[in-house]
Amino acid sequence: MKTTLFSVMAASAIFFACSTNSRATSSTETPKAIQLFNGKDLKNWTPKIRLHESGENYANTFRVEDGLLKVRYDGYDDFNQQYGHLAYNTPYSYYLLRLEYRFVEEQAKGGEGWAWRNSGAMLHGQDPKTMLKDQDFPISIEGQLLGGNGTDARTTSNLCTPGTNVVINEKLFTPHCQSSTSKTYHGDQWVTADFLVLGDSLIQHILDGQVVLEYNQPQFGGGNVENYDPQQKPDGKLLSNGFIHLQSESHPIDFRKVELYDLSPYKNDKAKLDKAIQAIR
Repeated sequence: MKTTLFSVMAASAIFFACSTNSRATSSTETPKAIQLFNGKDLKNWTPKIRLHESGENYANTFRVEDGLLKVRYDGYDDFNQQYGHLAYNTPYSYYLLRLEYRFVEEQAKGGEGWAWRNSGAMLHGQDPKTMLKDQDFPISIEGQLLGGNGTDARTTSNLCTPGTNVVINEKLFTPHCQSSTSKTYHGDQWVTADFLVLGDSLIQHILDGQVVLEYNQPQFGGGNVENYDPQQKPDGKLLSNGFIHLQSESHPIDFRKVELYDLSPYKNDKAKLDKAIQAIR
């Protein structure tokens, strides 16, 4: 009887150890979310607004209120093409970025028609400290965020390319923007947008669990960026990492979540990388 009890106890201990080890292994293959926005302040973020120096948050454009990261223009007399970007201070290469955003209120006076309910997440973006005072956009890959007008179709999670090009369907894509296959998100509803970025190999735009746009080999090149330092744009060179920027393009927008899953520990092991991506998606 004692032998039987010991055997049961030993088996239980082995099972528990194996289960614990399995959970530990599983957890190491599931990245933890890094909260880039802490819900309290703009710590670890740097603003860069056109016509102003890096670090100057002109007219309190970027602010935190009610636990939300807000973009507002109540301090502007006229927007005057003062395109703004808020850059997270740590560059990344392999990651999944998750945003929860909504468009609100009315567009700022002087904002262009195309900028109505228009914002974006700049991927592999230029260091804001290297942007010139009059530069309009960081050299980057833009995950464009657009809102609907309540009637017409208008996709979101599109692609725009200030100072860059990408490869789509094995061909170099040089136009400035490419629409996704997403549905339209009307009104002030919250939208969750994921961007899977794997160095200089693959970028996917994901909505509601579906890939709505995919491209490869992001690289310096093309136009659609003005008043930049030429040394920051070595055309033809692949973009493998960079800073994440959130845009201010004249329409108020709220972000309630800006989180990132760092995938760099898995980049040299495809099986583990695929498993990690599947776990967080």
